[in-house]
Amino acid sequence: MSTVGGILRDTFGFLPARALRALSRPAAIFFHGVEQRIDDNHVQTNHHDVIAFTEIAKFLRGSFDVLPLGDMAEVIRRPGANRRAVFLMCDDGYANNLQAADILESFGLPWTLFVSTRHIDTGERSPIFVARLFFLFAPEGSYDIPHLGPIVLAAEDRELIANRCCTKLKALDATRADEAVAAMAAAMDDLPKLLERFQSDAFLNWDQVRELKRRGVEIGAHADLHWAMHERQSPDYLREQATRSRARVEAEVGPCRAFAYPFGNTEDVCRDAWHAVRDAGFEYGFTTLSGTLDGSANPFLLPRYGLRLHEPRLSSVLPSLRIGNGRLAAWQRRISG
Repeated sequence: MSTVGGILRDTFGFLPARALRALSRPAAIFFHGVEQRIDDNHVQTNHHDVIAFTEIAKFLRGSFDVLPLGDMAEVIRRPGANRRAVFLMCDDGYANNLQAADILESFGLPWTLFVSTRHIDTGERSPIFVARLFFLFAPEGSYDIPHLGPIVLAAEDRELIANRCCTKLKALDATRADEAVAAMAAAMDDLPKLLERFQSDAFLNWDQVRELKRRGVEIGAHADLHWAMHERQSPDYLREQATRSRARVEAEVGPCRAFAYPFGNTEDVCRDAWHAVRDAGFEYGFTTLSGTLDGSANPFLLPRYGLRLHEPRLSSVLPSLRIGNGRLAAWQRRISG
């Protein structure tokens, strides 16, 4: 969720839905995971609890037209005739998406799951998740982490340090980031216990992805490695992220026509990245910038709204997404060509 997106939802969320109805346009929204219970909201930052997610699903079923990805072209072509259209999506590919599937199926809601294929292949947790475990749980002391420099972990301010250092980490190219995260993992003797404790961030396997496909879930690609596709990555790396993820999905479950960029904000996606997605044969690419689908001139840089863990004013928030279209268009112009 971008800073602008957060301001929009906090500002317009207090306005009555009726006052915003004229602004309503088709939109894409996404979540990550659904857990029976959230034990630590500093670690399980991506996951809704079952009760909150069920309330969101119930609201979407009653207030919007939740459509399958196959309707995207028609909705973009005629946005005025599809003001209530919403496309529901999910990123990463966590094993708890099976629980999300049960809930969404009970409400008859179609959705698209974007999987990071290396993590489905290997079961490896995402690098940023391992990094957060280090900052929050590694023993107190001073650590010399490659490409990040000396880091001092004390009893206090762990969350602040985690947020600041993860921002620096995400700015690294994938090779340097892997080296940094490997050093963090090596510094945690209790890492296996932490991974067992926080099963919420464990990934699906391909058999489970195929099960979701059989249940009607559209499967898209979320790159191979869950890492930012910014300008510090090499063109070869960006091409591999697009082509390999599509090839793996197609080899395991069938056609793969949509791509979602890891992290997906302005600092996480560059010109070469969306070119790689286009050239790999995808029909659509999705960011995490707020906006509505009629505000995008580039089908490989489409906007999406990230659902908060609790959404009590979604009826006001979704119509307000149109306010973000100016920023979306300006950013698209900057990285087009």
